[in-house]
Amino acid sequence: MFNFFKKNDSKDKTESNHELLSKTASLLIHAAKIDENYTDKEKEIIKKTLIKLGVEESKVDKIMLTAERNEEKSNQILDFTREIKSASNEFKIKITETLWNIIYSNKEADMYESNLMRRLSALLYLDNKIASEIKEKVKSKFDK
Repeated sequence: MFNFFKKNDSKDKTESNHELLSKTASLLIHAAKIDENYTDKEKEIIKKTLIKLGVEESKVDKIMLTAERNEEKSNQILDFTREIKSASNEFKIKITETLWNIIYSNKEADMYESNLMRRLSALLYLDNKIASEIKEKVKSKFDK
């Protein structure tokens, strides 16, 4: 009888993790598209991040396709951040770093990208100091 509950609990965790990764991918895609220049380089950054977060390589393209559709249908970033803000601080830091990598992949951050990152830091409950340190770390990597 108890095994039944364990299986459902495991299934719930898997579905919850899938939802988190799907929303995360949608947010990353949104950041990549905000400058109206969604490049292959940005797609690669997103795919590599998803793999690092535990998505099997064979499922990355499917999650990307779903996330791209979700991003197109959504009219606000709250749809994406709702799941992420309750994740661990470590997860939010990885996502913030990835977001800055996407933004700086073309060597600069425009005002829309910078505004997005300010809003996301607040929505994800990420400390301003930590968010600034992440930005500077990533920016210095692309300044070389």
